[in-house]
Amino acid sequence: MGTAPTQCPSGITANFHAKFDNRIEFSRFSFPSTLNISKLNCHPNSKGLVDRICSLPDIDDLFWEKVPTPILDMVENPIHLKNLTIKELKLLADDIRSELSSIMSKTQRSFKASLAAVELTVALHYVFHAPVDKILWDAGEQTYAHKILTGRRFLMPTLRKKGGLSGFTSRTESEYDPFGAGHGCNSISAGLGMAVARDIKGKRERVVTVINNSTTMAGQVYEAMSNAGYLDSNLVVILNDSRHSLHPKIEEGPKTSINALSSTLSRLQSSKSFRKFREVAKGVTKRIGRGMHELAAKVDEYARGMMGPLGSTLFEELGLYYIGPVDGHNIEDLICVLQEVASLDSMGPVLIHVITEENQGSEDDQKRETAEKQQEGLSLNGSSSFSYGDRCRTYSDCLVEALVMEAEKDKDIVVVHAGMEMDPSLRLFQERFSDRFFNVGMAEQHAVTFSAGLSCGGLKPFCIIPSAFLQRAYDQVVHDVDRQSIPVRFVIASAGLVGSDGPLQCGAFDVTFMSCLPNMIVMAPSDEEELMDMVATAAKIDDRPVCFRYPRGALVRTDYPMCGDWKRKSSC
Repeated sequence: MGTAPTQCPSGITANFHAKFDNRIEFSRFSFPSTLNISKLNCHPNSKGLVDRICSLPDIDDLFWEKVPTPILDMVENPIHLKNLTIKELKLLADDIRSELSSIMSKTQRSFKASLAAVELTVALHYVFHAPVDKILWDAGEQTYAHKILTGRRFLMPTLRKKGGLSGFTSRTESEYDPFGAGHGCNSISAGLGMAVARDIKGKRERVVTVINNSTTMAGQVYEAMSNAGYLDSNLVVILNDSRHSLHPKIEEGPKTSINALSSTLSRLQSSKSFRKFREVAKGVTKRIGRGMHELAAKVDEYARGMMGPLGSTLFEELGLYYIGPVDGHNIEDLICVLQEVASLDSMGPVLIHVITEENQGSEDDQKRETAEKQQEGLSLNGSSSFSYGDRCRTYSDCLVEALVMEAEKDKDIVVVHAGMEMDPSLRLFQERFSDRFFNVGMAEQHAVTFSAGLSCGGLKPFCIIPSAFLQRAYDQVVHDVDRQSIPVRFVIASAGLVGSDGPLQCGAFDVTFMSCLPNMIVMAPSDEEELMDMVATAAKIDDRPVCFRYPRGALVRTDYPMCGDWKRKSSC
């Protein structure tokens, strides 16, 4: 074992430990005694990426074998993108995708959303001037390419590790993150606030927000869009449409097509001449009379609805100027549209519909994903035996086992799930009782009131929401459930500290805010057996709401009973 102290900037000292045997020689590494981390590009007036990051990547992470990335190696911050040609930008996108794939294989984390948004990220940083211009993201999974381009490439192996990079955007981590994204659907509201503050202060920076399919499930997005349309402040909203839906039938239906005609129309819609002609036409029809103006507006809406995909006029009704669809993997088209939008001084709120593919990664990534899906399918097909293979059994597994057993006996039991992601174990219930499982996505407020309606209709809903996201629906818990004593069974997942998910998804407050409600029964199991007992108990309570919480992660015990041997306690 060899130890090499290394002095880093900002007073950080790191000790690298490396094992050397007969097969590995020290001369192969030949790294300098002084570690240069200038690539972090920490701004002197920033709160400090280096000040916040307490640990550096392990020596194995620093020197893993990966594909060469010559263009990316020349880019230390977004300023270096400005002098690249379109061809070089395409090569840069390929380099970033290779870099993300290397990190993915090393960390075993999903980067699909960021792989889909690589070209979009490159185009955004090429056209806009961050950090002066504000680029906001609604989901952390889309931001990994953004982190690489904004001076955090060297620390990407520490992503979601103790003392490492956050899995989300963080104001304390980088000046390129103007707003923290712990949960989707907040970027338009925050971006609109920044745009209005800019107008009041007489500044001229651009504000860009990037939303995705999951975001469009949340009502706050439409509240923010409606308010943006009313205030008419300059704001760019980008819908990163990865064609992903919670509803399989929709995914199997017709999809928005991207072709030469749609690209041409998108460029036309975003062009200065077209926008100016449209504004002049509005002024002329207003002078002629209100009736003519309304008729012209309807003709304009109809024509633009014919050009755009189904549903595009919804954004027009909310007051956003719709442009799209645009191929999210065609850097040339993206830059053209973004430059036209950025060049307009008074444009009001604009929505750019960008189509991307989550499977845009390398062939190796796709093969690995296919293998994982096949393995997952085998696990689900053999679900009757509750086999988990080599992975550790979790509290969520125990919950689902108990729910399945109760649902087999009681046909009134249904499950409502809300949140950013669905726990894999819940797919077991979904497979067994597809007509009694409702995944509403990132719509916690709707999930609570929807569950109350199911209960009023004579069913027994188990509403599963992660602790950090249940607080977003607290108003509905109070007014729509507890004050009416409606028997909704709240299953609070990921309670307590959640480690790598970071402080924004900490679930430490649910006991306090649920216990203060007058009609709520609050339970917390000490082990997996009590958790399974509580499922049975909650199914029997029909005169008031009940909640029980459980932590994320593997069970500590190793002698837990399997489903077939588990006996319910008499208290249930």
